[in-house]
Amino acid sequence: MASEQAPVEMPATFSKYTKRVMLKIILGRDDGGVGLIGQRIVIGGWVKSSMEIRKQPVTPPPAAPAPQVVSPNDVTCSEVFQSRIPLIRSIMKVFGAGEYRVREKLDAVIRKAPQPSISILQVSDGSCVPSLQVLVNSALANPCQVMPTGTCVLIEGILQQPSVQGKHYVELQAEKILHLGLVDESKYPLSKKRLPLESLRDCSHFRPRTTTVASVMRIHNSLTWATHAFFQDHGFLHVQVPIITSTDSEGFSEKFLVTTLLSKGKKDDQISPTENAGVSVEAIRASIKEKTKKVEELSRTNSNKEALLAAQQDLKKTNELVSQLEARQKAKSGVTIETRKFDFSKDFFTRQTYLTVSGRLHLESQACALGNVYSFGPRFKAEKLESKKSLAETWMVDVEMAFSELEDAMDCANDFLKFVCKRILEGCVEDLQFVLKRIDKSVMERLQFTISSSFERISYAKAIEILRQVAGKKFQSKIELGVSLTEEHESYLVDEIYKKPVIVYNHPKELKPFYVRLNDDGKTVATFDVILPKVGALIRGSQSEERFNVLSSRMKELGLQKQQYEWYLDLCRHGSAKTSGFSLMLEPLVLYATGLNDVKDVVPFARSFGRANN
Repeated sequence: MASEQAPVEMPATFSKYTKRVMLKIILGRDDGGVGLIGQRIVIGGWVKSSMEIRKQPVTPPPAAPAPQVVSPNDVTCSEVFQSRIPLIRSIMKVFGAGEYRVREKLDAVIRKAPQPSISILQVSDGSCVPSLQVLVNSALANPCQVMPTGTCVLIEGILQQPSVQGKHYVELQAEKILHLGLVDESKYPLSKKRLPLESLRDCSHFRPRTTTVASVMRIHNSLTWATHAFFQDHGFLHVQVPIITSTDSEGFSEKFLVTTLLSKGKKDDQISPTENAGVSVEAIRASIKEKTKKVEELSRTNSNKEALLAAQQDLKKTNELVSQLEARQKAKSGVTIETRKFDFSKDFFTRQTYLTVSGRLHLESQACALGNVYSFGPRFKAEKLESKKSLAETWMVDVEMAFSELEDAMDCANDFLKFVCKRILEGCVEDLQFVLKRIDKSVMERLQFTISSSFERISYAKAIEILRQVAGKKFQSKIELGVSLTEEHESYLVDEIYKKPVIVYNHPKELKPFYVRLNDDGKTVATFDVILPKVGALIRGSQSEERFNVLSSRMKELGLQKQQYEWYLDLCRHGSAKTSGFSLMLEPLVLYATGLNDVKDVVPFARSFGRANN
């Protein structure tokens, strides 16, 4: 019998540690799971949608009436006659006697059993796009408990052919409910259908349960592992760079300050009893007026010097208390501390520290010992702006290669992008098909074109010249040498002029960080930006300055504090080597691969200006 068959043998990488079968193992098969029909399995997930089918009641064969319907203590003989003999009931109805009382008592004693039904659940566990259809008999679980969207279920049952032909190849007939996580439908944000992505940002802890966000997260995961695979396959070492640093990696970036000095206020045991007693400042001010009048009165009479002295001391203490309470309230109200000066020698690190903006400088020190290295981790920028392409907290790939020049870094960036695009085309077919249907119809074509096309390489000066010659197009920002290319300029280059990815190199030195190598013209530096359709500049790279005198001059020119960069200058002082590399923010790459428009929709918990909800 099917119920006696052993559980399905599944790959350990998917179900060994969860004691359940992930739906991807069943529904991701070429046959959609048909080959597993008859197997007993345990699945777990969350209800995405549901419906209830009422079973047709089975009419029992005629049987002799029971000698008693209700207890004789509850129903009188006349009431029984009324219920059993139609003629008497009709006569009583004419006279309006006892009809409703009889009906109420009989309904109370002889209640109808609830009609049996089957709950048909669409259950998803986040491992794949399709959901599994699960049938739960009402005798096994109350429909009002298992049917609400978001209900968590762990169910043991038998895989069988669908009871109703449709899009499903198999369904699960539930036999045991092993776990049931209920939902409050009135408060659960995903109870509503088809919520826009913007509204889901307010419930980021639930939004991976939606099909769209789940697909994006799986593509995000594939891009992460494709990144590691590329660099590992090419002999790079993965190293960690610090998140907390005393160095401004770019020299002019907006940084998050890391300090413990703000928490060095009063401890709970240092707060006076009055402060904890809930005494209002207004009440104390009123008492000050009374105390002031008393002091003035004692001063006029000059009759009791001891009483006057005591009153003056009392008034002084009361004024001090008001000052303390006002300062405390001011601190609680979030008053800015921009003008406050800190003694960082008393801070945790005894110096000023920040959340890192880039890992390139620290990575260069590793490249000058280990060769080719890369790092993958969080980076932070405190830019107070609303942007669809950047976040305050972003995950960045930083790459650095020893004995390498600008052309080498451009080649590496080119190969990397082609590799990761190919990886997700091959490994995320199901998710990309969903994206193609629901989000962006050109996503697969765009990825395929990135793999097959050759990236155009032009200098910054040539890009400016080409944009200046565009006729019939008025750009919002002025096009001139020495000014950064805007998103509008970049989009026009890749979408209208070259119609493929473009690498712009050799930018003016004023537009790039201090550590990039100065070109022979003394005006431009060895840098490059990889610009893609839809997302703009996705990769920014450079060759680092290995000449000590030139690097020192650049730092002096920009007014940077040399003391902060002494450790970095040591790399030029002792055994310097030519290095080059690049940085890539992962979130815009996910935008490119999914067709979405805002990076806040492609990370689990977005951190942006004015937004850090959880």
